[in-house]
Amino acid sequence: LIWDQRRVSRAEIARLAGLSRSTVSEVVGEILPTGLVAELGEGKSRGGRRPIVLAFRDDACVILGVEMGAAHVAVALTDLRGAVLAWESCDHPVRKDPAGTRSLIADLCRRLLASPAAGDRPLVGIGIAVPSPVDPAEPDHLSPVVLPAWEGRLGLEDLAEELGVPLFVDNDANLGALAEHWWGRGTDVDNLAYIKVATGIGSGHVIGGEIYRGATGVAGEIGHLAIDPHGKPCICGLRGCLVTLVGGPALRERAGELLREYPTSVLARREFTIHDIEDAALDGDPLALQVIREAAEHLVCGVYHKPLAL
Repeated sequence: LIWDQRRVSRAEIARLAGLSRSTVSEVVGEILPTGLVAELGEGKSRGGRRPIVLAFRDDACVILGVEMGAAHVAVALTDLRGAVLAWESCDHPVRKDPAGTRSLIADLCRRLLASPAAGDRPLVGIGIAVPSPVDPAEPDHLSPVVLPAWEGRLGLEDLAEELGVPLFVDNDANLGALAEHWWGRGTDVDNLAYIKVATGIGSGHVIGGEIYRGATGVAGEIGHLAIDPHGKPCICGLRGCLVTLVGGPALRERAGELLREYPTSVLARREFTIHDIEDAALDGDPLALQVIREAAEHLVCGVYHKPLAL
């Protein structure tokens, strides 16, 4: 309640929580020595003695958030309100190099904890976003289909032990959905779908204010819906999955196929990345716009789960 209200008196806590004032005073007395809550002084009186205002100290501790992409690692240092204090990102072949990825994650975490932004404040936990389905019953287990080189395990328990904090793991699209629900466009709704389009395609579903995971944690894996049964083979064993039409590698490949039709495109002059396609589309390049139009059509088919016309 103190975190949620930011500033609140003991009497207000008792009213909101339905507890006696003596119980609230006892619990607050246990919380104050932790440094998470501070007394700010007297507040406004409502006819009786002026209450002592309690405030949650967002800056009392820090949290580390790690994003594992297919080809990059990013680490954020935040306060207890989720405000980003420092951020580092590095390109890395995550899918092919598990040992190097683990080492990079550990190095970035140590670097941020040693930065002035951390200010020697205690770390309370690490959150890891992974490009793989996650079963809550086995959070260290990664899909051997999506990340075969990882041999089914995340393997960051040594980092958690070194830093002496708990480590929490979830699918990147699920965490994107939570972020939108807590801080973004979904703060006023309890039901939403968040679609992540990157190297892979995923969706996080918030239902009733909570992430919906399905029986084994794979709800929202729309990247492997078969949109075109005669399409290109996918790593999952099917053909024409959404990710083979809309994922980052698929868009680069499609742009390459269209170069003959658009020889004057800015993309015809050099090797290009997905970011180059994005920049070219924003500048009105016809080839890039065609790639984006096709991707949008495929994505709509995936969202509505409507296979392409045969």
